[in-house]
Amino acid sequence: MTSSYRQPGVVLTDHRFRVPLDHAAPAGEQIELYGREVTAAGQDPTGRPWLLYLEGGPGFGARRFTGTQAWIGRAVREFRVLLLDQRGTGRSTPANRQTLPLRGGPAAQADHLAQFRADSIVRDCEAIRPALTGGAPWTVLGQSFGGFCATHYLSTAPEGLRTVLVTGGLPGLDATAEEVYRAAYPRVERKNRAHYARYPQDVARAREIAEHLDAHEVRMPGGHRLTVEGFQSLGLMLGGADGSHQLHYLLEDAFVHTPAGPALSDAFLEAARSALSFAGHPLYALLHEAIYAQDPTAATGWAAERVRAEHPRFDARKALAGDDPVLFTGETVHPWHFETDPALVPLRETAELLAARTGWQPLYDRERLAANEVPVAAAVYHDDMYVDTAHSLDTARAVRGLRTWVTDEFEHDGVRAGGPRVLDRLLALARDEV
Repeated sequence: MTSSYRQPGVVLTDHRFRVPLDHAAPAGEQIELYGREVTAAGQDPTGRPWLLYLEGGPGFGARRFTGTQAWIGRAVREFRVLLLDQRGTGRSTPANRQTLPLRGGPAAQADHLAQFRADSIVRDCEAIRPALTGGAPWTVLGQSFGGFCATHYLSTAPEGLRTVLVTGGLPGLDATAEEVYRAAYPRVERKNRAHYARYPQDVARAREIAEHLDAHEVRMPGGHRLTVEGFQSLGLMLGGADGSHQLHYLLEDAFVHTPAGPALSDAFLEAARSALSFAGHPLYALLHEAIYAQDPTAATGWAAERVRAEHPRFDARKALAGDDPVLFTGETVHPWHFETDPALVPLRETAELLAARTGWQPLYDRERLAANEVPVAAAVYHDDMYVDTAHSLDTARAVRGLRTWVTDEFEHDGVRAGGPRVLDRLLALARDEV
């Protein structure tokens, strides 16, 4: 049963689907997927082609747009749009600290979560496509991790694809988690240098906050413990269009004077908690390294933690012992996340088992990609903090017919910040109109 409702300029329709938890056992357990259809108000969508949007992540439900916000207004001029909450996210059957104990202990939970990578997500898409399109192929727009899923789609089920549009999400076809993180550190350092050049006053403020955290145990609302390393991970903000500005505003309100002396303000701690908590997207932490795992004989083994040790400039305590600025870090997940975040603490053993897990299967088929016949266009953001540009361009060369738009006008979130212009450009490239 579906329900429809309106927002300015659009009509929204809820869709729910049942799909196998394990597509290799279609008669087994079923889970629910939720998708929100978006069409233009006042127009009959019958006969219009479908566009499937795959959100970044892993572990995020599809963005909750309002009306014709961002790229949606451009899309509904010619498509019926499906904003899919990928398995385990949003209004689809959830996977989090509250629900995973229904699976049993940590080993059973880890086995369950192994079904939540791009391969299962794409099989979900193929399972629901006939019900919506009548069997016709659809256009897929993949943002970040959604682009990883779209590349897997091209590798395994190109017959389901009319066109593929990728924004900030062409994965390295063979890059391991360790290689991905190792390539990221120079980019993250450049983002730090740019931030401090724009806001030189933040150098002293970041050092002051780090010194305070090194000397005190600080709890954020909800019990989340804020450590020096946790503070540094606010650098995740530097990969977005306005992230540097938002980080500056966060830092400038850090301290208040109290009877006991200077303390981190409630306002700062609440804003930091909002930015750092995994409560709304625990799969991001649990599966972040697994999205890069493709060698059946190798475990990811907390790759980000190993690689961080190779970059002493990111050691905040060494910086505090001298005159160097405290550098913020980027998109990495570490064992300590599962010790400090209440949303992750109950899942620590599950995370350890996933980090030690082997048997991961390859996600991309170079031979099929080299023979690709689906029109593909990709926005590659120059010096993207989250996805390595060199890895993306190597992949672009490996996919037959893929056209790239390499730009430094946008950061990783260009499809949101650039709205209809980014979608227009990708559609024109895919259609060979430019």
